[in-house]
Amino acid sequence: MKEKNPWHMPVTIIISVIGVIAIVALVTVAVLQNKPLHQKYKYGIVLDAGSSHTALYIYQWPAEKDNNTGRVEQTHSCKVKGKGISSYAADPWGAGESLTVCMQEAKQQVPVKRHHETPLYLGATAGMRLLNMENSSASDKVFEAVEQALQRFPFSYQGARILSGQEEGAFGWVTVNYLDDRLEQGLETTGALDLGGASTQISFVSDKYDGSESPSNSVTFRLYGNDYNLYTHSFLCYGKDQALRMALAYQTQLGPRTISDPCFHQGYNVSKEYSELYNSPCVSDRKPNGPPVTFNHQGMGNFQQCQEVVKRIFNLTSCKYSQCSFNGVFQPLLQGPFGAFSAYYFVMNFLNLTDTSTPLETVKDKLTQYCATSWAQIRLEHPNVKTKYLAEYCFSGTYILTLLTEGYNFTSESYSNINFIKKIKGSDAGWTLGYMLNLTNMIPAEAPDSPLLPHTGYVSIVTVMALLLFLLFILSLRPLWLRCSKRPQIV
Repeated sequence: MKEKNPWHMPVTIIISVIGVIAIVALVTVAVLQNKPLHQKYKYGIVLDAGSSHTALYIYQWPAEKDNNTGRVEQTHSCKVKGKGISSYAADPWGAGESLTVCMQEAKQQVPVKRHHETPLYLGATAGMRLLNMENSSASDKVFEAVEQALQRFPFSYQGARILSGQEEGAFGWVTVNYLDDRLEQGLETTGALDLGGASTQISFVSDKYDGSESPSNSVTFRLYGNDYNLYTHSFLCYGKDQALRMALAYQTQLGPRTISDPCFHQGYNVSKEYSELYNSPCVSDRKPNGPPVTFNHQGMGNFQQCQEVVKRIFNLTSCKYSQCSFNGVFQPLLQGPFGAFSAYYFVMNFLNLTDTSTPLETVKDKLTQYCATSWAQIRLEHPNVKTKYLAEYCFSGTYILTLLTEGYNFTSESYSNINFIKKIKGSDAGWTLGYMLNLTNMIPAEAPDSPLLPHTGYVSIVTVMALLLFLLFILSLRPLWLRCSKRPQIV
């Protein structure tokens, strides 16, 4: 007589198989239920109509996120050929036509089925601010032409308007900190330094600034459950192109036929028209009486003297507040790191001076050597750079250093807190992303809820619990095993 192994009993085998199938089914359902789906995206388009040029940016984010809270990324950019739309005052329809090529690119980049729901925005900055001040009728006609051109495309056109300087600065700050994940994680924020052709902006959070001393410079945000009291100011006419006009206006205030300019290289000699120099609201009231038609613009190439010329366009003495930047504008003490983008980056990158771990005095020495290089040598070393831009780098570099140190009060120590940036995680630094995030409510005021467990943790716990339940189930059958094992079997 032998006892048969209870595991060979049909009932036990059936129960075991059912248990295994139940575990496999439970784990499979858990995995499939939480498996990431094929990603679908929504899109947004923003046109940055700056003073010197217009650029188009396309952004995308996951379509299935509740309340459009998915991560927004830049997928494409297109630089419009020609000057900014403000330069088309005499030919407004040309402003609209100039956007056609980039808009055709947008049609190709955004999936056709998403065209009708993709918001399209155009924001104009300091160039159009100046045109609107000088000739509001011409400004209106430019916008009319731009709107008609954009409405021909199959996107959800949301309008074109002029941003205030405060908006431009604040949205640039939002962009920099959003891309760097500082807002969602509640980290210390980064200040934003933006330099365009016609204006410049500074924006940062200061623990000692509550907005009471200068309310016009205060912007309050509540983002991801955190409150931010932002200091921001925009200086119209202090973009690098208009700053150059002001520097030249200072040197030509007596209407000379020739000026020797320390901000241009030795050997540079170009005839320029007085009427063209003074056709901007930034300098029109300074035009000398009865000047000649043209003047010879000759270069001297001297950084120290150039810096003295640049300082003349700032008022560094008048201040009715506890502390100021320049022109009597309140500014709290600088705090934290800063990201400097747009013309800050392009100029300093060309000059190979973006490494701010380099001591400030060394940066000045390198710029001194660059400005002292002859114009003939500069042209020989950079044959592919347009002459207009190439000629202005000595001035632009000197202006940037003077603006940062004399204007915004960066010291030899705090200068190292500046990071010259073009992109952050593949997206261009600038106001456009912050502008779209604000208009589409992509950043929640309160921090969004998140699952208690990540997907892998959830699956692991379900698997362990299933195995544990199966083990307990098998153990619960032990009395049956014992009864079966005691039953004699005939062999």
